Amino acid sequence: MPTRFLVSFGLALGCAAPGMAAPQVATDIAPVHSLVARVMDGVGEPALIVPPGASPHGHSMRPSEAAALDRAEVVFWMGEGLTPWLADSVETLAGDAHVVTLLGAGNSTVRTFREGLTFAAADADGHGDDEHDGHGHEEDGHEEDGHEEDGHDDHAHAHDGADPHAWLDPANARAWLDVIAAELAEHDPDNAARYAANAAQAAQELVALEDRIAARLAPVQDTPYLVYHDAYQYFEARFGLAPTGALALGDAADPGPARIAALRDMAREAGIVCVFTEPQFDGSRVSSVFGDTARHGVLDPLGGRHAPGPALYPALIGDMAGALAECLGADG
Repeated sequence: MPTRFLVSFGLALGCAAPGMAAPQVATDIAPVHSLVARVMDGVGEPALIVPPGASPHGHSMRPSEAAALDRAEVVFWMGEGLTPWLADSVETLAGDAHVVTLLGAGNSTVRTFREGLTFAAADADGHGDDEHDGHGHEEDGHEEDGHEEDGHDDHAHAHDGADPHAWLDPANARAWLDVIAAELAEHDPDNAARYAANAAQAAQELVALEDRIAARLAPVQDTPYLVYHDAYQYFEARFGLAPTGALALGDAADPGPARIAALRDMAREAGIVCVFTEPQFDGSRVSSVFGDTARHGVLDPLGGRHAPGPALYPALIGDMAGALAECLGADG
């Protein structure tokens, strides 16, 4: 059969012709995978290294995940601050791949961790309210390395001051869509127009989602609440929310009795409306401590209940808004 016919037949079935195959792409967490999958829609599918439900701070790669990283020509990840254990594997298994760190890429915002018992105290000390530009430099030209109140640092991240949970700001995700499309186009110029069109459409969808969320959360912007750990400031800043503090000092550190007791007392004085836990943490301890003094909600920054793919990212952002609106009283 003539080669020309085979090529035409392959294109008619929607298959890529020889030489037009999408690059092999690997991603770290499900939200990043979702954004990359959205840009690659109709061309190819990226591999996911940290599956839904697994902690990005200590996942042990399965052989299939290691193989995907080994095959990768391009790796998109948040960076070592979120998954320090993955850094060596990226260097050794994906040594020939082009690695794109999304934290701070493009015109995205980078925020510093907040320290202290309450976020108000942290902001007064100069932590958590600084933003970095897209090149990773702080706007005020310096960086402080604050210490925890108990004299040590319990953050599970590589604590360089930068909060890596930046995907929770949809404006950052929109900035990364362009970064992802440009990187893929460089490796696959035949599909550059498709990548650009997908990124543009996804950005429009996120703008519409942001508008709906902003309207839904507007009634509770001044309502105080507590979170399990300080992972949500990107979302909070984007939608003007008023968190009071975090129970745990770090992503993988359970709060001690003294800290919980202090926050319980503060919650009563400050009129805390809701205390949020996370799917991977046991919420019974929080319930037993706070009792009926505040409602209890669950925030999932990784979208663990959704199947990986293009729809996961907007779904997890919508879930965040829904959980906050319900527990803070915006819907009733």
